[in-house]
Amino acid sequence: MKITCDREQLLTAFMTAATVAPSRSPKPILRNIKLEVTTAMTTLMATDMEVGIRIEVGGIEVEQAGTILAPVSLLGSILRESNDDKLTIESDENGTVVRGERSEFKLPAENPDEFPAVAGFSDEAYHDVPVRLFKELVRRTLFATDAESSRYALGGVLLEMEEEKITAVATDGRRLAKMEGPARSVGGHGLGDTMTIVPSRAMQLMERALTDTDAEIQIAARANDVVVRSPRATIYARLVEGRFPKWREVFPSRQESVQIEVTVGPFYSTLRQAAIVASDESRGVDFTFGDGTLVLAGSTAEVGQSRVELPIAYDGDAITVTMDHRFVADFLKVLDNEKPITIDILDGESAALFTTDDGYGYVVMPLARE
Repeated sequence: MKITCDREQLLTAFMTAATVAPSRSPKPILRNIKLEVTTAMTTLMATDMEVGIRIEVGGIEVEQAGTILAPVSLLGSILRESNDDKLTIESDENGTVVRGERSEFKLPAENPDEFPAVAGFSDEAYHDVPVRLFKELVRRTLFATDAESSRYALGGVLLEMEEEKITAVATDGRRLAKMEGPARSVGGHGLGDTMTIVPSRAMQLMERALTDTDAEIQIAARANDVVVRSPRATIYARLVEGRFPKWREVFPSRQESVQIEVTVGPFYSTLRQAAIVASDESRGVDFTFGDGTLVLAGSTAEVGQSRVELPIAYDGDAITVTMDHRFVADFLKVLDNEKPITIDILDGESAALFTTDDGYGYVVMPLARE
């Protein structure tokens, strides 16, 4: 094999693939990335046996096709530290040589035939989803997962796909994030009763690998795994085992609640100020709605107290609900400052519901008031 590559393009793809390769593994061969070079394309492959990626690389001039295994740490460091725009990579049975204008590195050779197969995309039934929407699905739900939970399958994001819609849901038992948007079923792809819970790590990888926001991806969900294909990358992941909570029962459906509209920027600024006196032990902030004002109050014995006001369009009886300020901040951080949101509250013992006008809902359970 002999190629001349654009170093920056190869580095970007290599580092994306490297997030899959395990730094430690009982199978040392997994600490490599496989480069498969044909005259038509160059593909990088990595897997830890739970998640796998195939990613195509541009900027490659092929003199001789072939396949090599490259140690993640060594080739990654060469690509990162080199100052050359172009690098030549050449391999034979004795090893791999990487050359720059004034540098040369010799790397050990391993048999690429021993590297596990990384699944491609061959499904005829799948969902078409806009990349821009999918990245928002990940960004607006991933933070609410709980990798430590053993009770439920909370260490991933639930994907529910219908004929014209996709819904992503994540929860850690104390808050729940749900985002939905338009998607299209192809070939009758529908999940029925199958639960598609994609591991958090795989969702992060998918979001990172999807760079063309104007494109569409194809998602094929099966009984035990899911495969996602974009114009440049294909990602495979084994699903999280277990049952996801019945999330629709968490969303409040009540007639007597109060809906208050606020803008993200001023609300988030007020929250950050109120949280200045919070601590790891005292995370609760009192949200009091009433008399045209939202009052946020925090208190920690060793630190001090805070009281910050925000004008709101609600003049009814005062309602106070205590929430973990970090949970509310997580929701606000993934939204634009100018975005309007609606806060739906009933009383101090009931969950608060935050919604936007583009299919995003977020439920936060109240804290017991001291």
